[in-house]
Amino acid sequence: MLDFVYWPISAILWFWHKVFSVPFGSGSGISWVLAIVFLTFTIRVLLVKPMLNQMRSSMKMQALQPQLAEVKERWKGDQTKIMEETRRINKEAGVNPIAGCLPVLVQMPVFIGLFHVLRSFNRTGSGPGQLGLSIEENRQLANYIFSPTDVQSFLDARLFGVPISSYIKMPGDMYEAFQPVDFTRMNIVLVAVPLIILTAVATHFNAKMSITRQRERIASGKQKSMASAQMQSQMEMMNKMMVWFFPAIIVFTGIFWHIGLLCYMGANNLWTFFQQRWIFAKLDREEEAEEEAKKEAKRATAPKPGVRPENPKKAPKKKRRAAKQGNLSIDQVAGGDGKTDAAAGETGNPVDGGDSGTRSPKKNGGKRK
Repeated sequence: MLDFVYWPISAILWFWHKVFSVPFGSGSGISWVLAIVFLTFTIRVLLVKPMLNQMRSSMKMQALQPQLAEVKERWKGDQTKIMEETRRINKEAGVNPIAGCLPVLVQMPVFIGLFHVLRSFNRTGSGPGQLGLSIEENRQLANYIFSPTDVQSFLDARLFGVPISSYIKMPGDMYEAFQPVDFTRMNIVLVAVPLIILTAVATHFNAKMSITRQRERIASGKQKSMASAQMQSQMEMMNKMMVWFFPAIIVFTGIFWHIGLLCYMGANNLWTFFQQRWIFAKLDREEEAEEEAKKEAKRATAPKPGVRPENPKKAPKKKRRAAKQGNLSIDQVAGGDGKTDAAAGETGNPVDGGDSGTRSPKKNGGKRK
C-alpha cells in the first residue's frame, strides 16, 4: 500500500550502506548503523528549506494573531465569513498554513517506511505484518531493493552484540533468523534502553529550546502573546505535550522499536538540535535587518533638522487657489519672488481667476493695494 514510500527509503539506505561498506565491510554493524544515520541526514537536508519557510510562516502567523482575533470577534457566529476573512489576511501576508505542515508530514512517512523496511529483513514471525517464512526462505528472499545477499548481510550484522532489527518485545521464535543466536533478550534490553532514554531526553530538550525562545521573544516584545485567554491556554497545553508527552510516548513505545529505528531517532534529534540553532540565528538576523531597513526608511523620509514640514492646509488662500487652478503644487506656488505667478501667466493658467493668462486687477476701484 505504501510501496511509493518503502522503495525510495530502501534505495537511500542501500546507497549509504554501499558507501560505508567500502571502509567497514558490508556485514559490519557500523556500516548499517551509519547507513541509517545518513539516510536520516539525507531526508533532513531536503527538508531544510521547507523547514525554514515553515518557521518564517509561523512568525508571520504569530504577528497576525491580533487581526485574526478581531475577525473572530467581529464575525462571531458566522464561520463562513471568519474563514473568508482569515484566508484573505493570510493571502495578503503571504502566509500558507498548510505549507507550514510539510516538514512534519514528510517525516512521518519516512519513519513508517524505515520501520517497515527494517522489520522486513526478518519475516520469520507469525505476528501482524509477518510472512511466517522459514529461516532459509527468509535469507533467500529480497527486501525491496536489497538483494538476498544484502538481506543476509543485515541479519548477520551486530551492534554491541545484538542484531540491528531486534527489539525488546521481539518474539523468541524470531531469534532463529539471526544465526548464530549469540544474544539474549537481556542483551537487547541493555542496548535498546539507553537509546530509548537518549532519544526521549533529546526530544525533551529540543522542544524546550523552541519554547524557551518563544517565551523570550514574547518577554522582549518581539512577539505578541495570544490575543485571548483560551488561545493562550491551548498554546500552553501544546507546549507541555511537546516537552513531556511526546518524550513519554517514546519511553513507553520504545520496547517495540528496532535498534536501527532508535538509531534513526537519535540521529534525527541530533540534526534537529543543530538545525534549530542555525535557523533561529538566521531568522534573528533577518528580523534585525528588516527592522534596520524600516528605521532607515523613516530616516530618509523625515524632514531635515531645522526645516519645518510643509502643511498644505496652512498655506495662504491665494496660493492654494493658484495651485488648484494652475494644476501646481503648493511648493511650486510657494517658490517665491513672483516667479510662480509669472509662470502661470505665461501658460495661460490664471492665478486670480482671469481669462487671458495675465493677472487681473483686484476689485478695489481697479487699483492694486
